[in-house]
Amino acid sequence: MRSLVLALLAWVVAAPSAAGVVFNAEEKRAILAHGPWPAPWRPDASNRASGTAEGIDYGRRLFFDPRLSASGKLACASCHVPALGWSDRQRVGVGKVPLDRNTPSVLNVRHERWLGRDGASDSLWSHALKPLTDEREMGSSVDELAAFLRSDADLRCRHVRAFGALPADNLLLAVEIAKALAAFQESLITPRTAFDRFRDALARGDGAGMARYPEPAKRGLRIFVGRGNCAVCHFGPTFSNGEFADIGVPFFLAPGQVDSGRHGGIASVQKDRFNRMGPFSDARDPADAVAIRHLVQEHRHWGEFKVPGLREASRTGPYMHAGSHATLLDVVRHYSELDVERLHADGERILRPLFLSPRASLDLVAFLETLSAPQPLHPVKPRPGACS
Repeated sequence: MRSLVLALLAWVVAAPSAAGVVFNAEEKRAILAHGPWPAPWRPDASNRASGTAEGIDYGRRLFFDPRLSASGKLACASCHVPALGWSDRQRVGVGKVPLDRNTPSVLNVRHERWLGRDGASDSLWSHALKPLTDEREMGSSVDELAAFLRSDADLRCRHVRAFGALPADNLLLAVEIAKALAAFQESLITPRTAFDRFRDALARGDGAGMARYPEPAKRGLRIFVGRGNCAVCHFGPTFSNGEFADIGVPFFLAPGQVDSGRHGGIASVQKDRFNRMGPFSDARDPADAVAIRHLVQEHRHWGEFKVPGLREASRTGPYMHAGSHATLLDVVRHYSELDVERLHADGERILRPLFLSPRASLDLVAFLETLSAPQPLHPVKPRPGACS
């Protein structure tokens, strides 16, 4: 009898609680801070087409139009593919030639203060102008973009609807094309997910709603907001603080070549004539450029890259700035086995190896997968019919 009791006690200790994961007050506060979703947003003051129906419609047509490229074969949507999480599933992006960095998704991009893996742009429209004219990507030029637009009566009409009279200056016209592209990209907001439903049920104390969230995901969520320390950088409704970090991923491009990351990005955005302090911004309030006015390049920025948002992450692999990690499990393994000798940091270190068990690693992946909606966000196709 005694051996039977001991066996039963051992089974009870080893078995998961019938009630499942129960979060404490601190964990609940951390979870609730990742919502609600969708998050509030204000149109970009530096882009007068931002948030306008005319700008979004015009930008949508441009986004899927390969005639914006020098070859006439490469559209924005060629690399930001709707069915692939608005990325491309390639290790590094490929325009006219292979690039150095992984193609980021443009989903939820309207919530980002700095654009690009290195934050080399301080607005979505100035960032959108770069691939259009980069010889390695779409390879067009300001004059070619302007000539194309002026030759197309339908797009001319839509441009006037979005911005007013067509500017005589080709550079200003190209900037307005980029602003329309930005207006469309701002409209790409990911759907609500299983996590959002759980988070909202937790907020209102809805036990039945919370019970529908899978137990492995709950265990992974507990790691995420607890001992994993993930929420220090991946916090808020977008699961990103919008800043930059060194996470121990190598930044070598080739022998003798490195990607300086945020260090180079700061230099680029500061000298960019299309930044928010420049003459092409539509903002009239100097406060709109406060972030770049106080931006200071420091040595610690070397090898730092943007902390990505995690919504729809299960659809946007491979991961890291150069696509070095193929799966979410690879990403979790990176943090579990982190080589701290690769890290540089000022003051207290945030990152330490997690030493996760195989089950804990799978639980964390299960949680991350609940940040994706059941179906990917597909675009609303441009309405048929000519502009008049």
